[in-house]
Amino acid sequence: MNDKRYKWILYTIVAVIAITIVIQVYWNYKNYQTNKQQLINDVQVSLDKAVDDYYAKLAQETTLGFSFEGVSTDKIFEENSSFTAILEDIDEKDGRFNNLDSIDVSEIKGATVVRGFEVDSMMEAHNKIHKPISVDSFKKQIKDLKATNKDIDLSSIEMLTSKIVISINNDTLELRKVDSLLKTEFKRKNISLKSELKYYQSDIYKELANKGDSLFANKLKTKETYTLRTVSKSTFLPKGSTLELHFTNETRNVLKRSILGILISTLLILAVIGCLFYLLKIIKHQKQLAEVKNDLISNITHEFKTPIATIGVALESISNFNALEDKEKTKNYINMSANQLDKLNVMVEKLLETATLDSDTLELNKESVNIVGLLGDLVNRYKIQFSEKEFNTSLKTDHLTAHIDLFHFENALNNILDNAVKYGGDLISIDLIPKDKTFDILISDNGSSLTKANKERIFEKFYRVPKGNTHDVKGFGIGLYYTKTIIDKHSGSIELNLAKSLTTFKITLPNG
Repeated sequence: MNDKRYKWILYTIVAVIAITIVIQVYWNYKNYQTNKQQLINDVQVSLDKAVDDYYAKLAQETTLGFSFEGVSTDKIFEENSSFTAILEDIDEKDGRFNNLDSIDVSEIKGATVVRGFEVDSMMEAHNKIHKPISVDSFKKQIKDLKATNKDIDLSSIEMLTSKIVISINNDTLELRKVDSLLKTEFKRKNISLKSELKYYQSDIYKELANKGDSLFANKLKTKETYTLRTVSKSTFLPKGSTLELHFTNETRNVLKRSILGILISTLLILAVIGCLFYLLKIIKHQKQLAEVKNDLISNITHEFKTPIATIGVALESISNFNALEDKEKTKNYINMSANQLDKLNVMVEKLLETATLDSDTLELNKESVNIVGLLGDLVNRYKIQFSEKEFNTSLKTDHLTAHIDLFHFENALNNILDNAVKYGGDLISIDLIPKDKTFDILISDNGSSLTKANKERIFEKFYRVPKGNTHDVKGFGIGLYYTKTIIDKHSGSIELNLAKSLTTFKITLPNG
């Protein structure tokens, strides 16, 4: 995959993420507005219900109805009658009847007492049974009765059904009681608001009150600022009056209603972003694998081509230049070919060894080994082989035993030392630091060929520090991968530390 195509994929993913976020933000905003309007509607309904409940209770205390069936009106209001006695006992104070519960009409035949809005129901029920007539119709019926029977005595006609309503005119609105009913309604609907009721008997009072609030707004800095307002639509309010509810803290209530949608939207956005970034990571990894593959093929081609070409030249010299007659030359050519075949064999074994590590079939033959002696032997060998390098050792103990596979662990250390010789500086240090339950092996050099970007991938399979196709460094990029795998199988760890002028591989293993 080329860089241009990879960039287009990256731009597409970023665009998809941005569009997803914009859509979800817009959807949440619309959802917020819808829930806000629903909250306002609920507040409106609660306010109207509180006002209706207030006037219903007020009607219970200020309106009293009596119904008399089969009783003459004259008998009802005659002096010292039971009804007049009841009227004298009714106590009216502060615009309300105070002893309605004690009224007893059992001595009056056909009498019924109702209170509040039940008076209206009483009149409706009466009108259904006794169809009311207008005054003109009543006069016409009397006139017809006289025409039919001139001798009739109209003074003997009595009204045998009577309805009497006693009502105290009380249009006052006690905001404290309305507010108490409103808070009860809010609690029932799980609405938490900071609110204030304002009552105006007319538009003139309302205008004067608003002007007064604006005049003193700057002085009353601690006064609560209410952002929303609703007006009661109750039909029980006195004509021309207005009851307003000013409230705030609506954001908290709206968010409580929208929290599920917001959480789902957030999870959706995170899921989309996570999936897209995971896809981008896979694409990037595939791109890196493609680059590693191409680099590996190029290096394998070069590494295999050199010994093959050398062997070919040697065989050609033996065949075409009478090398057979010169036994010394023939021996040199054969030794040269054998050395190159050994190199080919080593490279093939490394590739096969890497495949074995991936298959999890590698078994370690662990034994107790003196780490101090092992490190000493390795350093002495490298001193002889690379005399131009300077090797320093700092072993903090004379004897340290560990349970390891000697063959694989030694190869792992060899890979690190080989890298120090090939890529590092002229000074190489080997330190052994024993601890209570573990020990550390530090292999350092004063080279600076590795960077922080290389550090993240240095232990990846087939990874080599990019140097183009110059082939100035041999190998397939599997040495450090092999080393890390062997260390992991020994229940240890390996890490790379980069200082200003020092490259250090730190190996930590448990004591044996």
